[in-house]
Amino acid sequence: MRILDAQATRAGLPFDSLIPALRAMFARGCTVPQRHVHQVSAPGGGFTSLLMPAWVDGCCYGVKTVNVAPHNAARGLPGLHGTYLLYDAATGAPLALLDGDQITARRTAAASALAASWLARADAQHLLLVGAGQVARLLPAAYRVVRPITRVTVWARQPAAAQALAVQLQTDGFDAAATTDLPAAVAAADVVSCATLATAPLVHGAWLRPGSHLDLIGSFTPAMREADDACFAGAALYVDTDEALAKSGDLLGPMQRGVITPADVRGTLAALARGEAAGSSDAAQRTVFKSVGNALEDLAAAMLVCGIALPP
Repeated sequence: MRILDAQATRAGLPFDSLIPALRAMFARGCTVPQRHVHQVSAPGGGFTSLLMPAWVDGCCYGVKTVNVAPHNAARGLPGLHGTYLLYDAATGAPLALLDGDQITARRTAAASALAASWLARADAQHLLLVGAGQVARLLPAAYRVVRPITRVTVWARQPAAAQALAVQLQTDGFDAAATTDLPAAVAAADVVSCATLATAPLVHGAWLRPGSHLDLIGSFTPAMREADDACFAGAALYVDTDEALAKSGDLLGPMQRGVITPADVRGTLAALARGEAAGSSDAAQRTVFKSVGNALEDLAAAMLVCGIALPP
């Protein structure tokens, strides 16, 4: 069994390879059972363990384990740890142990870029990052694979974090700057990408310009929200999978208030990849993409790192 640490896993997932790998896996499809959630008790805290399996028959079977321990901050430790085990789907033999945190962060950014390849205007150059965490710092490089992104604006609750990320992005060749004026930044951006743990709306639909693309990465539980109801009114809505309709507070709230219905979703990533749904063709149409993540993406990433091709 190969053991790939964070550095090796990251090196095996360049976005110009990962984005096409996700597109191919969404087009082909794989088996993705419902995730398992377990509460592990321990003195002083314990943690929640998420088990996310997926497999391609006769090819590969993988399981990501994510342990979420909010009390770790008091111990000076990260609150999340992830591993990924990849197996031969014909024999059950283990093939590789990979860094689950790297897989999660990079496939999340790649999925947003994949959606933008169909939904963002072809001439989109200005990206606004709402958030400055691990996923947010990856988004410009991912988006640059599919759109001519040259300018990046960064907003975060902690201005120092936004400034630090802007400086890093400048070294990566972007015209990057931090801002404290979120409404003005939203109004100026071609693409607004939110990667936060917000529980109340940060982005308001009244700020979004015609033809802009809104990418919502946070809000993966019913209690979380990044966008207000007006963000969805009159916009073309897409999701990564139908699971988003049952998990995300960004969608559950507007559905409960009658702003949108499940029928308003124009497509999933699988439908877009298979040509069963059309992307945006109107330069003035606002688009919204809501993702909650899927084990299919993890499996595609692990197979890419290990150099395993999808069977026909």
